[in-house]
Parts: sequence; C-alpha cells; structure tokens
Amino acid sequence: MSTAARRQPDRTRQTLLECAFEEIHRSGFRAASLDAILESSGVTKGALYHHFGSKTELGYAVVDEVVRPWVESSWQPLLDADDCVSAAIRLCEELTRQRRARAIEYGCPFNNLINEMSPIDEGFRKRLQQILDDWRNGIVAALRKGQARGVVRKDIAADDAAAFIISAVEGAIGLAKSKRSREFLESSMRGLMAYLETLRARPGAGHGASR
Repeated sequence: MSTAARRQPDRTRQTLLECAFEEIHRSGFRAASLDAILESSGVTKGALYHHFGSKTELGYAVVDEVVRPWVESSWQPLLDADDCVSAAIRLCEELTRQRRARAIEYGCPFNNLINEMSPIDEGFRKRLQQILDDWRNGIVAALRKGQARGVVRKDIAADDAAAFIISAVEGAIGLAKSKRSREFLESSMRGLMAYLETLRARPGAGHGASR
C-alpha cells in the first residue's frame, strides 16, 4: 500500500473529527446532526461508521482529540515561559482576538460540553474532568515555576489562583454568550488581565512562603 493510500483513512478521520467539533460547538452534542457532519465533511455514512462505532464514540474522540488540544493551547505555552504572568496576559489578548466572534455566538466548546453532558454521561464527564484537572495543574505548575524564578509573588496560593483564573475565563465566555456582547467579553478579559498583573512579584517586596 502506498504512503498516500495509508494516509487517506487518517485524513478522513481527522476531517470527520473537525466537522463534528464544529457541529457540536454550534448545536450541542445531543442536537448535533450526523447528516450535517457528513455533508460538511464530504464523507459517506459508511466511512463514518468505519472510524466510529456510534455517535457517542465520535463525541468521545472529539473531546480527546480536538477539545483537549483546543484547551491546552490556552495554558501549555505558560510552562515554557520565563515570565508566566506576561505570557498569560499575551495569551489572553491573542486568544480573545482569535476566538471572540465564536465565543460570543456559541460559547466555549469545553464548558458547553461540561454543562450538557457531564451530568448524564460518565464517559464525557471523566474525559472533561481530566482536561479541567490538567488545565488547573498546568497553571499551578507555571505559577510555581514563576515563584521559583522570582516573577510571581511567593504569597500567592497557586491552586487557588489557578481555579480562579479558569473560572474567570469560563464565566466571561459563558456570560458574553448569554448577552451576545463583545463589550462584556472584552471588559471581563481586561479585568482578568488586571488580576494577572497583581500576581507579579515586585522588586524588593517581601512576601511570605508560597502554598
């Protein structure tokens, strides 16, 4: 089998995942239409069921392979940053600009699925909970690295700050969606960035031990 032939099933599968993600983001998982996914992907129903045994299996794969990296893009860059506070503020600005229109119209795909599916499907709940745990742990790791480098205040409780940051992001997007308001989203994100600035260590300031 040629390399191109071997890659074709992978491309088909990836196309299905991307189109399913878009449909789920617009409509929610339960209302998502397989026919709409097939139409947008140009894939046959037989090919869909070759890759995914059911709609639920497709949904799990969307969470694992599309939603997870979508969320990780909002925190993984912080781990390699010398100054995680400045990096977080830049990410807030960049991601707000990139995702603003869709956030206002459809909300956050991750939080939408938490609210819709976690109460009723254990497979979704466990996957989404792990993404949330990894997100929080990633921010905690970045903050503690910043504390060790002297760029984050040592009296900051990293676990608490991480939980607050995530709650602020998701709350801002969810309420902006409800209000259909660009101004609300941008105002909320400016507030979050102002909070991030308060985490910054000041030269010569004395702070207690980190937690």
